[in-house]
Amino acid sequence: MSSAHLGRRSVLAGGAAAVGTAALAAAPPATAAAETGAHSSVGAKVSPHDPRYELLTTGINKRFVARPEYIKMIRSAADAERALREAFHSGKRVSVRSGGHCVADFTCNPEVEVILDFSEMTGVGYDPKFRAFYVEAGARLYNVYEALYKGWGVTIPGGVCHSVGAGGHVSGGGYGMLSRAYGLVVDHLYAVQVVTVDGKGKVRTVVATREEDDPNRDLWWAHTGGGGGNFGLATRYWFRSPEATGSRPGDQLVNPPSRVWVSAVDFRWEQLDEASFGRLLKNFGSWHERHSGPDDEYRHLSSLFNVNAKAFGRLSLYTQIDATIPNSRALLESYLEELLDGTGVEPVPMDRPSGELAAMPNYFRPAELPWLAAARMLGAPDPVGANPIARVGLKSAYFRKNFTDHQVASLYRSLSDPALDNPDTTLVLLSFGGLINGVEPHATASAQRDSVFKVIFQNIWSDKQRDERYMQWIRDWYEDVFAETEGVPKTDGVTDGCYINYPDTDMADPRHNRSGIPWHALFYKGNYRRLQEIKRHWDPTDYFRHSLSITTSR
Repeated sequence: MSSAHLGRRSVLAGGAAAVGTAALAAAPPATAAAETGAHSSVGAKVSPHDPRYELLTTGINKRFVARPEYIKMIRSAADAERALREAFHSGKRVSVRSGGHCVADFTCNPEVEVILDFSEMTGVGYDPKFRAFYVEAGARLYNVYEALYKGWGVTIPGGVCHSVGAGGHVSGGGYGMLSRAYGLVVDHLYAVQVVTVDGKGKVRTVVATREEDDPNRDLWWAHTGGGGGNFGLATRYWFRSPEATGSRPGDQLVNPPSRVWVSAVDFRWEQLDEASFGRLLKNFGSWHERHSGPDDEYRHLSSLFNVNAKAFGRLSLYTQIDATIPNSRALLESYLEELLDGTGVEPVPMDRPSGELAAMPNYFRPAELPWLAAARMLGAPDPVGANPIARVGLKSAYFRKNFTDHQVASLYRSLSDPALDNPDTTLVLLSFGGLINGVEPHATASAQRDSVFKVIFQNIWSDKQRDERYMQWIRDWYEDVFAETEGVPKTDGVTDGCYINYPDTDMADPRHNRSGIPWHALFYKGNYRRLQEIKRHWDPTDYFRHSLSITTSR
């Protein structure tokens, strides 16, 4: 589905009417497994004596390690049913993993007795019964993009990092470089397959759709931003854009641009002082504040801006825009000029990797690339994946308006601090808004629908002995940046809370969140009450839980 057919949406209701109950009658029943492949396929059970055990007891963040009785590899919904039934009736505490990219302790912590690992469920294909594309929970994002685009010329507007698993990415909302033009990933979610367990211990597989008359629709809604590990085992997703018509597979989902303009530049720290640094960040914020409406002509442009610590030496800006829209090159150059206005900074080629940005010296001057080639280039370095002993501190914030003077001063003071010797400390600025903001906050569980950019506070290190030092540093940094709002990004002004796919358990800890604002108000805003009601219905025993899980209590 081309961008020409994607207009402003106030709710996700248009697509429900496109299929209706007649099509559902031909689809698999809600309690069926509804999957291709052999239902009898059984994944391995990896116990502590197995040489694979150590690898599977942790994810990308080596601060968190589990010592489960076993890790169960899952190969199908039927396999997931069997594994859940065994664990539940044995009274075992479980956790769930698709790609292993959770930076918090949701999957790997000392209380976990069984890890259910979906990384072998990697199927991607077209389901004519649902007129939708299916993606299994363990499929990695770049593999999804490649399969969908090469097979049918479509995609989902998902994230940058190649190795993130679909299971958690989708359930938390999902966004990426195409989201300003096409919305969040979940804005195209048609159905989800979930293995659940009720209050009596009955395990079953449910398919929930966005159809208004689907009795399981709330379970679909919960997976449009409610986050992973809360309601059951999500084994498969189906995607069809709300405006899709006809029966041709290539018309059912986003058609990405055939080509994009790409720009990659660095800014040397030695050219920056507090004034020019502040002007650069304010220019970024001001531009996004003015150009993040769902109908804005710049909605096809997105940036990933690594504002690296002075110890790294450079700031790195990657930008792309749909090359097929009118005046695309001129729009890109105008954007870059506005960012540099009044800074006195001269950009230089990006000749070395910077976070998830590869070295891109050939794109110092904008150049055209096929979209999939740009997607492959962006995110390829994966700084955490390249460091098998990486330890990560990470926090997030949505911004509805430009940085305040205090915030810019705090960011400069922290990132230029001579005592900060960790070059892998970064403030990542990510374009947001556009068509994301054309959906009402309650239409999906993803409540932040009027933000203009998103921010990640990140540091990465390798030595366990430095855990306390670097975690204290990132906590102090974050609290100082948001000192005007009691140390957190409140939801009623410049900022709009946090992103659940960047989980930060400090927000649930009164030692670090002293604002009096509950953690769930920061992540889910007004959608939390409905998520609790869905939790009570589908997981009444609170079996699926972690350090930021939705609770059944009122």
